[in-house]
Amino acid sequence: MAKTYHLQKQKHYARNYQDLRKGWDDNLEPLKPLDVNKIKNFSDMAEAMSQTAFGGRIVGEAVDTLVAMNKDKAAFTVMTVAGAMTVAKMGLLICEMIDRGMVQALVVTGALMAHGLAEAAGMTHFKAPQDMSDDEMYLAGYDRVYDTVELEKNLDDTEEILFEILEGIPEEKVLSSRLITEEIGKYLVKNSVHRGVLKSAYLKGVPVYVPAFTDSELGLDLGMYNRARVKKGLPPRRYDPLIDLEHYTKLIWRQKKLGIFTIGGGVPRNFAQQVGPFTDLVHQRGLDSPEDTGKRTNGKKTYQPVMFTYGLRICPEPVYWGGLSGCTYSEGVSWGKFVPEKMGGRFAEVPSDATIIWPFILKAALERLKVKDMRKKVKSGKKVIKEIDDQIMVNYK
Repeated sequence: MAKTYHLQKQKHYARNYQDLRKGWDDNLEPLKPLDVNKIKNFSDMAEAMSQTAFGGRIVGEAVDTLVAMNKDKAAFTVMTVAGAMTVAKMGLLICEMIDRGMVQALVVTGALMAHGLAEAAGMTHFKAPQDMSDDEMYLAGYDRVYDTVELEKNLDDTEEILFEILEGIPEEKVLSSRLITEEIGKYLVKNSVHRGVLKSAYLKGVPVYVPAFTDSELGLDLGMYNRARVKKGLPPRRYDPLIDLEHYTKLIWRQKKLGIFTIGGGVPRNFAQQVGPFTDLVHQRGLDSPEDTGKRTNGKKTYQPVMFTYGLRICPEPVYWGGLSGCTYSEGVSWGKFVPEKMGGRFAEVPSDATIIWPFILKAALERLKVKDMRKKVKSGKKVIKEIDDQIMVNYK
């Protein structure tokens, strides 16, 4: 604004030192020094940081965005998580967000759920031993994840659990990741005293989608289960990932407003976000059914695009590598995935390791929200999930 003012007033691009503006003239927001003596909790720290600069301001604004997303009762929030967050002992953060009603749908990697199943079943992860080489760890059955170890024995035990769960799913059911994760959650409720992501999701009626299911230990377990069936002379269980796509899409179409909370990027993030372009294509090709169209139009039957209004992303990947994990929300606007900020969209992006900053952001937001359950007015929960499942499975018999 000030720059435009000077260019209009002067013929040459040079400052007129008698006409310099003072910030207040253009309603610029002033910064404030961070005084630790005035900070009593995480919320105070985040608020103070939002009035500083650089990474501190980004973190403070991230807390503001998360709080706004949860204060909006109409905002249905999708959480996407990539990376070894359960091995990194961040699983209870996901549980807390689910238990508090901050998350209505979860999209994750299969690896994250496999390691999370081991944790929820009472198994242990360890710090990677500094005095052992990787080839020695291989022989010992220590599968290294950066500075942490997943025991091969843990994965063998979770394989047995999944086999038991699959045996209990009716033969006529076509499998999908959402169905399998729901059954795992049900198993954990009955058989484990520990908290776990899928256990919390089952209790709260939060669907969990794993779009790259076969790219995980759980996917390999399903592959082995089917091979074992074939060896016994039984047909392999059918698995169709498009059931997840249809289920997630129909769930999103029922909502009035959307928010997204992302850790990392990759397949989970894109699966969650592509509902906007997918909706556009379905509408343009005339492939939406009457019940779908009715959920996405106003009284005049005018088409309403599906876009996210709120977004918070924690991911260290830079933009210039060109991958989805570094893709900004602004870039997503060009794809029709997000509401532009000038039209009400509100987004925050924190370029940091989630294990460093996610606990701080969540704790500060919880202190500010001051409620145990968000009680959102969105269409979610076990009843809605089953209604959509019944509607879809008519075509998958």
